[in-house]
Amino acid sequence: FPERSNLAGVQHVLLVLSGKGGVGKSTISTELALALWHSGKRVGILDVDLCGPSIPRMLRVQDRAVHQCDSGWVPVLVGQDKGVSLMSIGFLLERPDDAVVWRGPKKNALIKQFVTDVAWGDLDFLIVDTPPGTSDEHISTVEALRPHRLLGAVLVTTPQ
Repeated sequence: FPERSNLAGVQHVLLVLSGKGGVGKSTISTELALALWHSGKRVGILDVDLCGPSIPRMLRVQDRAVHQCDSGWVPVLVGQDKGVSLMSIGFLLERPDDAVVWRGPKKNALIKQFVTDVAWGDLDFLIVDTPPGTSDEHISTVEALRPHRLLGAVLVTTPQ
């Protein structure tokens, strides 16, 4: 199974979720990944926020391209020492600010492809930045990750 082999080296998966947009979910995902990396962990970020892929811009790699290898897509390596691996739909758009206007089945297929076809290699943590709300994309993400070691979830909220 390709999904087993491409996530076989990933020790823990952590979902970052929110009930609404604009609460800082992508910022939390990025900061969490950087904090884990600074503590010596091998970290990847999977940005499945298809309508607002902001993590490439946050990490200043929005101009990078994703390449293919024998086992799938090679994530973009971030930082001078290439310490954080990142996969995002932002790398697949012609222009970073392009809107993604897709119906559920196409979004769900891309999420499944991100889980199965990205060559993550050995990681201590894979942080998954999800879209805001409680949509089909969340169900697709959890279903695709079900066979793997899901550590848990961080729910980002605001005080109001």
